Amino acid sequence: MPFLMFSPRISQRRSVTSILAVAALVLFIRMLGGAPLPAGGDEQTNPWSMSEAVQPADLARELGKGLKPQIICVGLDSLYREGHISGSAYLGPASKPQGLEELKKWAKGIPRGQRMILYCGCCPMDHCPNIRPAFQALKQMGFTHLQVVSIPHDLERDWVSKGFPTEKAK
Repeated sequence: MPFLMFSPRISQRRSVTSILAVAALVLFIRMLGGAPLPAGGDEQTNPWSMSEAVQPADLARELGKGLKPQIICVGLDSLYREGHISGSAYLGPASKPQGLEELKKWAKGIPRGQRMILYCGCCPMDHCPNIRPAFQALKQMGFTHLQVVSIPHDLERDWVSKGFPTEKAK
């Protein structure tokens, strides 16, 4: 019986085909599960779970019912002054040491079981430099009911332009 011989070209084709098949399978599974696809080297891993993200429309409904969760803006001062989620407190950009320290100092007197909702809105959440440090700092401080507002684009597009409750800084 003769030996079956594989040429290097056939072996390379099979390797490339296998890699493409695995990549297609991963893409398909992510699409089914709703997991975000990588957006390049700038994408960051989220420290929050899906249950810790609140949709803008859901938060707007809560505010419309008179509920007043503790909402904190951890973005830029100029954006906060132009228009922010009604009732939110401004503590500075959490990407800067001073803003993060201000957040921690403010949070020291808050009960750890208090519901807190963070947002920035300067840019899409997957590229935001402020939301992750703020979330991680408060989690490390022991806050157990911490959430983030899911902002896929920016606060203007995902909140203000939809007519959700907005205030301007005084």
